[in-house]
Amino acid sequence: MSTIICGERRVSLERLTESAAKAAAGLKSLGVDRGDRVALLMRNDIAFVEASLAVGMLGAYSTPINWHYTPAEAQYLFENSGAKVLIIHADLIEPIRKAIPTNVHVLVIETPPEVSAAYGIAKEIRATPPDMTDWNRWLDGFAPYECEKLETPGSIIYTSGTTGHPKGVARTPPTPEQTAFLMRVHGRGFGFTSFLEAGRKIVVAICGPMYHAAPLAYCMMAARVGADVVLQTRFDPEELLALIERHSVTHMSMVPIMFNRLQRLPDAVKRKYHVSSLSYVVHNAAPCSPAVKRAMLDWWGPIIHESYGSTETNLVAFCTPEEWLSYPGTVGRIIPDAVVRILGADGKELPAGQIGEIAARQIGGPDFTYHGDEAKRRAADRDGLIATGDIGYVDPDGFLYLCDRASHMIISGGVNIYPAEIEAELHKMPGVEDCAVFGIPDEEFGEAVCAFVQPQIGKTLAARDVQSYLRERLAGFKVPKRVEFTELLPREDSGKIFKRKLRDPFWEGLDRRI
Repeated sequence: MSTIICGERRVSLERLTESAAKAAAGLKSLGVDRGDRVALLMRNDIAFVEASLAVGMLGAYSTPINWHYTPAEAQYLFENSGAKVLIIHADLIEPIRKAIPTNVHVLVIETPPEVSAAYGIAKEIRATPPDMTDWNRWLDGFAPYECEKLETPGSIIYTSGTTGHPKGVARTPPTPEQTAFLMRVHGRGFGFTSFLEAGRKIVVAICGPMYHAAPLAYCMMAARVGADVVLQTRFDPEELLALIERHSVTHMSMVPIMFNRLQRLPDAVKRKYHVSSLSYVVHNAAPCSPAVKRAMLDWWGPIIHESYGSTETNLVAFCTPEEWLSYPGTVGRIIPDAVVRILGADGKELPAGQIGEIAARQIGGPDFTYHGDEAKRRAADRDGLIATGDIGYVDPDGFLYLCDRASHMIISGGVNIYPAEIEAELHKMPGVEDCAVFGIPDEEFGEAVCAFVQPQIGKTLAARDVQSYLRERLAGFKVPKRVEFTELLPREDSGKIFKRKLRDPFWEGLDRRI
């Protein structure tokens, strides 16, 4: 039986499920029924798992909300999702109180000590406000909910929008067969299947924020197969190493920025912790620098796998460490349970090696829609496949490679320029810590290439140095016309650079975005 661990707190899944059944009864009394939505606005915590279980018992959708959102952004998600209930950590209430629609029931969870310590939260805002309903006291008023077993539809995950508002990805309620299919595919992709077949204990560390699709899915799947789940309230590289050693963690799902931050730890800190229990790490969500991945493989050994998919498509490609070393830069081989096609501008499939739009889907899993926006769902359809928003190609051996996001592509003087190609070269430049390349308005060419560069600490770079370096390695039209420097690039918690925050100011006041 799974145990959920957060700091010094440990709760068995059996006990948590009993508590979740009480919560399900309480939510039912508030009008939550099959297909309804319940918003979750909290950091990584045992209560996040408890609330997710409760919502799933009713066949309703949990809707995690990024707690970094401004009041206006949160209000959009409340209204767009049509959430009937909001479950929230106490310290997050005041910044968004006025954004909560009056018809939404609010249940407040006292901010636990681990979260308070990780984020430096003042004592006076950790408790439930006196004018609101406290989650634990509210639970005591209900007996466990007894109902027919429903296949949980999972969560409505709002994907980060490159333009406009984020889109809520809602899966159609799965059949038992579809649930079994997802368990099988994700069991292999997450590295659980081989351990379960061998009767070995699985201990998972969740180090990414659970309002993102991958950490949440990984957590809930791990609990479902009986693994122990260790929740890290906030990613800290040294603390993660300590958690791996303390709990003998065997499996993790990560994003590349975590590798970067682990690599920056002093060698003495890296040697301080034993991580030999680690058997399987899978990364996704953002491109990983080949140099960083090789360094992680040298440190942790051949245990780092890679998967590719999206909130809409689910897992469609996967590669082992051995495959990646043989095909550097690939995001994986197309899995047997998926279809991936590369499409040209005319919508026709391109041959191996040619770059185009990636369209994909899992075969056997439930379909999805964009909540409240069927038009966007139809726009993403490609003859039964789903446009991922990525540009890439498949090699003759069936391995998939990403070139860029379609929305990031720069069209300058009628020529397609892929920022990822320029960023890959910039990452090799001495003195460069990180970078972001995108298009800005240009009267002559339509768009010009702009690069924002984050120098390494203590290093000084000039625009002409960057341009000269790239001119030796790339065609002249790919060299940034404008180079800006910043101490820190804005990032989402998933590790992706928030390019929109860098790009949008250049386009303000214009009636076009390309």
